[in-house]
Amino acid sequence: MIRVDAFLVALVVSSALGVVAAQHQARKLFSELEREQARAQSLEVEWGQLQLEQSTWAAHARVEKIARERIGMRPPAPGQVLTVEGGHQSAEPGLPK
Repeated sequence: MIRVDAFLVALVVSSALGVVAAQHQARKLFSELEREQARAQSLEVEWGQLQLEQSTWAAHARVEKIARERIGMRPPAPGQVLTVEGGHQSAEPGLPK
């Protein structure tokens, strides 16, 4: 009878230790989840800021200003512009259509 009681006590103690370990693991994982969610939110904010910065750097007026000032580019003269009309099909084989 004493062996059965000792076995049951050992079983209850080991079960209690298992519950405590499981709760500790659950709390630890939940804490890690919250930390990662905060990091994800921070990265989303940073992504939005980077997209805004990219649109600012790539603005047409800014690119044109830099091309004029730093590289010395300018629009071509009217006589230098060629217009190519598309949509016509070539009748000769081997030529691009």
